[in-house]
Amino acid sequence: MKKYYSIIFITFLVFNSTNAQGLLGQKGQVFTRQDSLRGSITKERAWWDVKYYHLDVKVNPADSTITGSNTIKYLVLKEYNTMQIDLQNPMMIYKVIQDGIALKYKRDGNAFFIELIAPQKIGSTKELTVFYGGKPKVAVNPPWDGGITWKKDSNRNAFIASSCQGLGASVWWPNKDHMYDEAESMLISVNVPKGLMDVSNGRLQSVKEMNDGSRTFNWVVSNPINNYGVNINIGDYVTFSEKYKGEKGDLDCTYYVLRDNLTKAKKQFQDVHRMLKAFEHWFGPYPFYEDSYKLVEAPYLGMEHQSSVTYGNGFKNGYLGRDLSGTGWGLKFDYIIIHESGHEWFANNITYKDIADMWIHESFTDYSESLFLEYYYGKEAGYTYVRGIRKNIANDKPIIGKYDVNNEGSSDMYYKGANMLHTLRQIVNDDAKWRTILRGLNSTFYHQTVTTKQIEDYLSEQVGIALNPFFNQYLRDIRIPTLEYFFKDNHLGYRWTNCVANFNMPLKVTLNGKEELLKPETGWKSIPAETENAKLETDKNFYIASFNITE
Repeated sequence: MKKYYSIIFITFLVFNSTNAQGLLGQKGQVFTRQDSLRGSITKERAWWDVKYYHLDVKVNPADSTITGSNTIKYLVLKEYNTMQIDLQNPMMIYKVIQDGIALKYKRDGNAFFIELIAPQKIGSTKELTVFYGGKPKVAVNPPWDGGITWKKDSNRNAFIASSCQGLGASVWWPNKDHMYDEAESMLISVNVPKGLMDVSNGRLQSVKEMNDGSRTFNWVVSNPINNYGVNINIGDYVTFSEKYKGEKGDLDCTYYVLRDNLTKAKKQFQDVHRMLKAFEHWFGPYPFYEDSYKLVEAPYLGMEHQSSVTYGNGFKNGYLGRDLSGTGWGLKFDYIIIHESGHEWFANNITYKDIADMWIHESFTDYSESLFLEYYYGKEAGYTYVRGIRKNIANDKPIIGKYDVNNEGSSDMYYKGANMLHTLRQIVNDDAKWRTILRGLNSTFYHQTVTTKQIEDYLSEQVGIALNPFFNQYLRDIRIPTLEYFFKDNHLGYRWTNCVANFNMPLKVTLNGKEELLKPETGWKSIPAETENAKLETDKNFYIASFNITE
């Protein structure tokens, strides 16, 4: 333990000496007009509210093209006649129609500005159709560097999928590509060559046989859906299904895998039932009973597409067979099934308004892995796992990114974010209350887009503590808060250092063999304590460092 703390203290000294504001490693980043058009609520976006999309596309594996249209229904919030629709190069908009009239438009990089002719009266519901096509960006390293993945399975059949978080759904279809505004419902029609199947979000309404032998799959989404959650998955799929008897009744669960993987999938996908049972316990009912739950094999690792979770973990436990925590507990479950399905609650049910607040998705979902373990293997299993993933924390830059420019923060939103929430649980110190708080998040913000402030305010109110300094420390700073202490004259002196102003997190410790709750602040405090052979141990479930300045 002394070796660990000494390493932490050296890190603490480096952080303090090189950057008193906790911004070590951040480099000046220049944002462009395109970043602002993509990441901000422009005046050409703000005046209208998306109600419904009908995305109708033909996917052509032979030349890697997508052609089709998106019909957009929207509510007019303010009278204005220029609409921003996003579609990324090299995709092209060919025509825009409203009320049977072709409209003029101008392109500015990845944004199209459409000049509307018809009066846009406040409170009215209007509709227009955007016709488009082209060769969408090929995914380089999906899902992180996404786009469309064009592959073939072992039988030489086309195996195609979309993945576009961060990059944006406009990489392959035209839409209002900002997370603050979700379509309330959607119809997704996908035409694919003979012998192939498309799996998208929601429920399969119909399959239409075309004269050329191709088929169009029509999927109906009846819940609000974020743009990057919309997906296509095309392959030679076979399917099996089951019903999960959950908190809201029977949930239809359907699984789509490549033909050769059916036997492996029937065994590995048993984790879905376990996931649903654990997460409904912790977070409340699965948020999309109306649209069902689907797990779909994809030609990349996986992604949290709403009601159409994609899977490519090789039918192995862990992360491609590896335990990210190094504790052994990470091999007790299939990482992609548990993590990506956890996003149904945190990403698809509760969705960030701005990608700078991506921690709302990833911190809670990464933390959910430990809750899954706790549900089946006990509290110490979950606690050991979440502490184990600390080794992956970089503390390179703040977890929250820059607002209004489509900029996400540090990847620490995963492992550090999970440990931040685990630390908050220790402050609550009441497991029943903690579970109520997590369930309350999903009911209070049900099917909503949210900001960090909304989540912070909710948690502060429910915990009963003003948590602004806590979140400033873990979300907006890179330093590890350090308890500095000493023993002298039968007293223990202590304070927080290496931290933001007004940091005052309570801390559980064992002092001379007795559990105590300290309430350190950034100024020195003291309590009576026997100093001969004195010993202080901090609770290892708090993500902090500690240093005895007398040693």
